[in-house]
Amino acid sequence: MGVRLMVVDDHRLLAEALASALKLRGHRVLAAAAPTAGAAELVVGRAPEVCLFGTASPAVPGTFDPVVRIRRERPQTAVVVLGPVPSPRGIAAAFAAGAAGYVRHDERIEGVERAIAKARSGEAAIAPQLLQAAFAELLNPVEQPDDEGRRLLRLLTPREVEVLVRVAEGEDTRLIAAGMRIASSTARTHVQRVLMKLGVGSRLEAAALAARTGLLDRATVTRQGRDPIG
Repeated sequence: MGVRLMVVDDHRLLAEALASALKLRGHRVLAAAAPTAGAAELVVGRAPEVCLFGTASPAVPGTFDPVVRIRRERPQTAVVVLGPVPSPRGIAAAFAAGAAGYVRHDERIEGVERAIAKARSGEAAIAPQLLQAAFAELLNPVEQPDDEGRRLLRLLTPREVEVLVRVAEGEDTRLIAAGMRIASSTARTHVQRVLMKLGVGSRLEAAALAARTGLLDRATVTRQGRDPIG
């Protein structure tokens, strides 16, 4: 039986892609929206059974303020967070705000559906291995964790950074070429190089990886001409 749900993510392309996949599997998607800051208004207004809440920065203060409001004003709606490989702080912040579950951004659609079903039935929707990994990090903290987004950004040229941002914004080859004032064949080559360097097979995978690792946020800053590392 399909679930009445809503998908929000700061990156609209990801929200719409997930919403489309869930619709094909028989769920009723009331909205696919961005950014997550507007999630509370949508939930209160449309009353879904489950809200999928995508974020690339679960440990940043204030990220889950909309979840707090949802739990206060629409407690019947279960919120499942879609986030990157979680830190203990990220998991703790999500559940402290009232989330019913936490699922990695790169989880298969079947895993997302299992989390939706558990959350709707009132169960905690989080894979045991995520909790184990979080507890392991708490017990054995790493002093300087590897910053995957920073590492990936260093693989890309400035041109490729701009291409990645445009891909994540949903632009096709024609729009990328027009926006960058280059030939379509050149734009296509840039896209292929970005996919190759990131180790992914499609534009959607590139956008998901960029969002999940924080690469997209860093790339956006770089595109605006500011230092993303310092």
